[in-house]
Amino acid sequence: MVSAVFHSPGEAKASAAPLPVHKPLPARPKAPRQPLDVSALLARVLPPVLGLALLIGLWALLTFKGGPIPTPAATWDSAVQLFSDPFYRKGPNDVGIGWNVLNSLQRVALGFGLAAAVGIPLGFVIGRFEFASRMVSPLISLLKPVSPLAWLPIGLLVFKSADPAAIWTIFICSIWPMVVNTAVGVQRVPQDYLNVARVLNLSEWKLLTRILLPSVLPYMLTGVRLSVGTAWLVIVAAEMLTGGVGIGFWVWDEWNNLNVQHIIVAIFVIGIVGLLLETALVTLAKRFTFEE
Repeated sequence: MVSAVFHSPGEAKASAAPLPVHKPLPARPKAPRQPLDVSALLARVLPPVLGLALLIGLWALLTFKGGPIPTPAATWDSAVQLFSDPFYRKGPNDVGIGWNVLNSLQRVALGFGLAAAVGIPLGFVIGRFEFASRMVSPLISLLKPVSPLAWLPIGLLVFKSADPAAIWTIFICSIWPMVVNTAVGVQRVPQDYLNVARVLNLSEWKLLTRILLPSVLPYMLTGVRLSVGTAWLVIVAAEMLTGGVGIGFWVWDEWNNLNVQHIIVAIFVIGIVGLLLETALVTLAKRFTFEE
């Protein structure tokens, strides 16, 4: 038999559990805005500005009475005229300064990419295996001091064309810093890491990807940074000798036209592009460099 229990309405209200009331969370106090550190900002900005002003001031002082070197004002006017239309085309060898810079960067990218594809794996092999190190190190010591431009005639002889010869020169001058720095990084990996890999019976591929590569990456990026700087230096000289379209050829062509103002503009352009490449690679290297 089923019994039913009935409660009065008052008892039902008394027994009912009150619904929880969700109070809004208090708003997080905003972090106080840090005041602008004017002294730190000036310490970073003022020295390079003063250095640039000093350079321009000395330049203006030396060219005040005229001479073969144009004044800063005349050079600035030429720069404004050049960069008003940097990508014009009037013929196969008559293009704007923008196209010349892009062509030089393209050659640097090709030569540097080939050097990285060969030099970084070679550096790992040299650093990992003592036999390979003893076999290749004398060759590197013999060839590394050779001036990059000494390899340009070999490139012209083999490739019969100026463009691949310039890329070959970039390749041969870019490969050595990457090989040496990568090999040094591999040799400096702590022996404890290798002992753990041996205990865990890791394959050579896992040893490379899990242990060697993270440890060697800062050394490898340093080699990359040095290689890019060297490549950008060499391409200007190589293009002066080979001709065609490029910032080096453009400088030589302006010299033949006795246009010194354009040569000075090109010097600043070469320096700015090199500085941007250096800054980008230094920033990348800092992101992968871990200090204890």
